[in-house]
Parts: sequence; C-alpha cells; structure tokens
Amino acid sequence: MPPPEPAAAPAPARRLKVMTVNTHKGFTTFNRRFILPELREAVRTVGADVVFLQEVLGTHERHARRVDNWPEAPHYEFLADTMWPQFAYGRNAVYPRGHHGNALLSKFPIVQHRNHDVSVAGPEKRGLLHCVIRMPGLAGDLHAICAHLGLAEAHRQQQLELLCHIVRDEVPADAPLVVAGDFNDWRSRANAVLEDGAGLKEVFMTATGKPARTFPARFPLLPLDRIYVRNAGVSSPVVLPRTPWSHLSDHAPLVAEIHF
Repeated sequence: MPPPEPAAAPAPARRLKVMTVNTHKGFTTFNRRFILPELREAVRTVGADVVFLQEVLGTHERHARRVDNWPEAPHYEFLADTMWPQFAYGRNAVYPRGHHGNALLSKFPIVQHRNHDVSVAGPEKRGLLHCVIRMPGLAGDLHAICAHLGLAEAHRQQQLELLCHIVRDEVPADAPLVVAGDFNDWRSRANAVLEDGAGLKEVFMTATGKPARTFPARFPLLPLDRIYVRNAGVSSPVVLPRTPWSHLSDHAPLVAEIHF
C-alpha cells in the first residue's frame, strides 16, 4: 500500500494593517492652526495598508485663499500622496465655500465604491463610504466601510440600523469586512446593535473586553472611535499615543492588524 500523501500546507494568512483617524479638516482643536502637512507625515509613519478618514475636506475656497500652505489637491488626495495610490471620497456636508466627508486610502486597488447618505433631518450631515478592495492572495474581495455617525443618540440608532442594512444588502455573507471610523458612541450601545444586526465584532472589545478611549485626544475619556470586523481575525489593536497625535487631531487614532 503506498504511503498516504502529505496533507497540503495551510495557506498563509493575509495580513492587513488598518488605521482610522478623524482629521478635523486639517486644523488643530478650535481651528487655531492648519497642520495637514504634519498630519500627513504622522499618518505615513504608521505604515497602514488602508486608512479610514473622517472630516476630511474636499475643497474650501475661503481657506484656500487665506492659508499659505493650503494644498492644491483635495485633502484626501494630499494625504494619499505617493504612499496610497488608491483613494475614494464620500462627500457628506456641502456648504457655499466647499464640502467635507469621509475618505479611504488604500495600497490595493479599490474596484468599487459607494457613498451612503445616512443624515437624519437637521444640520448634521453624515455618511457611510463603502469600498470594495481587491487584495492579492485573497480569494474574494475585501469590503471596507468608513463611518461617521451623528452626535444625537436617536440619530445614531437610525444610522446603525442603516449600516446593518447596507452590510446585509451589499456585502456577501462570507466576505471579509472591516468597518471603522468615528461612531460618537460614548454610551457604547453600537456594539450590540452591530453584532446582532450584521455579525460585526469590535476589535478592542474582543482583545481587551472594553472599547478604546479616544476623545479628547489629549486626555482620552470617551470611546468614540471603533474598528469592527467580520470574517477576519485581529491582533495588536492600539490607540496611538498622545505624542504627536493630540496635537494633530482631537481624536486619538486607532490601529489594528487584520488577518484573513
């Protein structure tokens, strides 16, 4: 009898470093100083494969005239520079002099993207930017949703339900999924809604049993920012330190390594 054939070696895990940060439109707290170039350098040092951005400016005519080092390109394109050749932008808030929204930067091809307006009646404009990313070595596509939810509890509950509907309608059940951004969820009510409605697990809750405190960045007290995953594992979730980040954003950025 011939000897049994050796078992095939398991495929190596595909790893992806993700980061989420609220850019505060490129200004320090209270808009005292324009620091987008410094923010770009700090984001580059993290070396993330995919970056989720909130409150990123597309254009602002008044600032462009008054700020000396204002970039000619939209802020998301300026931040992407040569490190992230792929980017997508979802315009949420539009005003007479410009607009801002969410953006996603990627080292891998973004083959599809769609911005969902989840604003509830009132002045706050919020969105969910859904991108489909094609990664080498991954059997299917990675889905990534950049989120920025409202300040009012009632608005957030509606937006969380909309997020669950988007996941069910647009993301295959077996596809790897990362949802990250500014959830403004200081009462930590989003986790149960997203786990029950979309099968999403928050990476800090999984790793440490509690959400990460990210706001205000100088002395973080509130857990506003999150990274959720489905059909993926996670390791090494961290809140980036106050130096230099508290100078660059009012939210402390989050980073995690995702593996499939």
